[in-house]
Amino acid sequence: MKTIAIDFETANEQRGSACSVGLAWIEDGRVVRVEERMIRPKDMRFSSFNIAIHGIRPEHVEDAGEFPEVMDEFADDFSGATMIAHNAAFDFSVWRACLDQYRQAYPELSYLCSVKMAQRVWPHLISHKLNVLAQHLGLSFTHHNAAEDAAICAEASIAIARSLQVSRVGDIAPAIGMRAGRLFAGGYDACTLRKQ
Repeated sequence: MKTIAIDFETANEQRGSACSVGLAWIEDGRVVRVEERMIRPKDMRFSSFNIAIHGIRPEHVEDAGEFPEVMDEFADDFSGATMIAHNAAFDFSVWRACLDQYRQAYPELSYLCSVKMAQRVWPHLISHKLNVLAQHLGLSFTHHNAAEDAAICAEASIAIARSLQVSRVGDIAPAIGMRAGRLFAGGYDACTLRKQ
C-alpha cells in the first residue's frame, strides 16, 4: 500500500493557481522521502495575501514547469495510492481545479483528511491546525512550506495510527468511521467522517 501525504500552496484565491506541491512518502510507519516542486501557475497572478502566507513570488516559479508537467513526474507514485492531506477538501479541490484547467483526467486514488483524523483521535487539542499538531508531537517545521507541511501531515498520520494501535495509516479510516475520499476518471467522492 503506497501512502503519500500531499500539500499545495496557491498563488491567489483561485483553487487552480497551485504554485508549489509538497509530497511525503510513508513506508513501514515512517517518512522515507520528502519532495517539493515549484509550479508555474497558468496565469501567473500572485496575490499579496498568498505571498504573505507562503513567501512564494512570481520570480520563484518563472522557470518551473506547469501543473501537468510537474505532477506527471509522480504519476506512477499516485496510481492506486492512499493520499493524505491536512484539510483534504482544500488540497484535493486545488488538484481537481488544476486538472480541470488543463482538461486532464483525474488519477485513480483514495485520500484521507488528517484534520478530521486528528479531531477524532485528539479531541482535547485546542485546534487541529498543522502547527498545533506539530507542537503536540514535539516537531518543529516551517509552516506553509509545501514539503514541510506534507512531512508534518505524514508524521501526524503515523502518530494517529500508533495511538489507535493500527499497523498502517490506511487502517485509520475504518478504525474511526471515516470513509476515504476518492478521485477517479469520472469525478470524485469527498472524504467523510461518521458522526459519533
